[in-house]
Amino acid sequence: MKKLRILCMCGENTLRSVMAEGFLKKLGGPQVAVQSAGVKKGKFRPEVAKVLGEVDIDASQHVPKSLADLKKAHFDVVITMCDEAREQCTKTSTEGKFDQNPVFVGDPVHIHWSIPHPDLEGDRDQVLSRLRNTRAQVEDRVKSFLEHGYLTALRRERWHLSQVMDAMEDGVILHDKNRHIYLFNQAAERITGYRREEVEGSDCHQVFQPDGLCGSQCPMDKWSDSFKGKQYEVAFTTRDGVDKRLRMTSAPIEMEEGGEKGVIATFRDITEYSELRFKMKEKYSFHGMVGMSPAMQDVFLTIRQVTTADYPVLISGESGTGKELVARAIHNESRRQAKAFVPINCGALPETILESELFGHVRGAFTGAIRDKKGRFELADRGTLFLDEVGELSPSFQVKLLRVLEEKTFEPVGGEKSVQVDVRVISATNRDLRKMIKEDQFREDLFYRLAVVPIHLPPLRERREDIPLLVEQLLETIRQDTNKPIKSVSDEAMDLLLSHGWPGNIRELINALQFAAVRCEEEKLQRQHLPPEIRNLVAPLEPPGSGPALNSQPRRRKLDEDSVGQALKETGGNKVKAAKLLGVGRATLYRFLQKHPSVS
Repeated sequence: MKKLRILCMCGENTLRSVMAEGFLKKLGGPQVAVQSAGVKKGKFRPEVAKVLGEVDIDASQHVPKSLADLKKAHFDVVITMCDEAREQCTKTSTEGKFDQNPVFVGDPVHIHWSIPHPDLEGDRDQVLSRLRNTRAQVEDRVKSFLEHGYLTALRRERWHLSQVMDAMEDGVILHDKNRHIYLFNQAAERITGYRREEVEGSDCHQVFQPDGLCGSQCPMDKWSDSFKGKQYEVAFTTRDGVDKRLRMTSAPIEMEEGGEKGVIATFRDITEYSELRFKMKEKYSFHGMVGMSPAMQDVFLTIRQVTTADYPVLISGESGTGKELVARAIHNESRRQAKAFVPINCGALPETILESELFGHVRGAFTGAIRDKKGRFELADRGTLFLDEVGELSPSFQVKLLRVLEEKTFEPVGGEKSVQVDVRVISATNRDLRKMIKEDQFREDLFYRLAVVPIHLPPLRERREDIPLLVEQLLETIRQDTNKPIKSVSDEAMDLLLSHGWPGNIRELINALQFAAVRCEEEKLQRQHLPPEIRNLVAPLEPPGSGPALNSQPRRRKLDEDSVGQALKETGGNKVKAAKLLGVGRATLYRFLQKHPSVS
């Protein structure tokens, strides 16, 4: 059974609290761990050590301590021996602080012994006599406390609670309103890699850096009386550096009836389940993006891999490929998911306005600045800032941005006071920044600041096998927007969609399907519904480097896994050639592969 942690406290840690500490250690035995402290420090008198030595309690090396000196003040019982100490305990329980230092963790049992401070004026014999009288009062209180079984009962209750918590498969953590942990079960130790001795009594955000076990989902960030609890997933890195995915459930608790509130959170390791879900059920869909192509699968994997780190990400790709979707997916998978995702288009604003938008301004900084305004960096504090079209930044503004990224501070326009922020930066560009560096149009040092994790989004023409999936997803949205009965696309129309070059990428595909939906009144979208530049294609275009057309076999009535697998093997995995060999349209083959992913 764990030792009960007891704090003995009085105005100055020089007399009564020292005596109580000594008697509890002597009479309480191995079942207690005792400390003493004062509201403030005083000067320890040798007479106190003398009268304690008379009853075999050695206090000769005692050094007075104040509450502020207690680093991990996690106690089961707090015993006060004067009104000043009792008032301070009430204040500490309410405010959770003393001299700006957290003191009591959780909800310790408070016991008050009203023992007067002896008069220490007069000759030595008189002082010793009064000290012996105080010693006797303290000894009587300690014996009564131990003989009535309070200590044993409390210890047994805490032990039973610990046994119940340790029997659970889920990790359990309890902390008070100041985020100080006072319960951490064995499952929590196993999942996180931290021992309870390391975390109990400490601030959750200090142990699990940078922002606690719950990440930005911590319920204490938006505490209100209406808070009822919630469930969510978070990315977490164990003490040994292993990345995990946890499913958290947090709820408020009252640590005493009508008293101080805290939080209980249970969590389980769903890493394997999450990986399986990603590979199977959600293999082709991820945060609103779809893709069965190897290039997009690699993008999805990279997004998942960067969730537990806050490294800057640079997303490159042509216009319309979905760079902001990728940025939002990274944010939503990360520990910052509950905080703000703040986007800004760096190429859409003049430099003077962009500086104000990013860094904010103070009242009177320029004409029209009638009030202080926060910039995007400050609005994204503890969240994610998305800098779109970062390649359009002027050389002078690149210098300003580099300084902010390096120092993590900035001054609002017209201001003199520095603002410090904790922001993850994700940037995007449709330009070749490496080429711009060679042409002295983009700073190399800024590039390496932004591109710690590079992600490239391929153009739609390089991942044509994703088009049927995209069409299916977009049609679902169109049905909801237009209330039209369009359920599918004909094979002829799909072949034309697969053949188009898509210079505008997914944005152009969206426009094309919206155009077709306006014209279509049927359940199946046909060739004649498509925009002219697509429906007037004479013949499906071969992708570059596909070579001469193969002689196709007579069309099969039904594709099967063996024939498709053999065709893919004979064509080296080229799906266009395999479709010709099988005598079917590419749309038909792609639909088959979508339903039978093991074949591809």
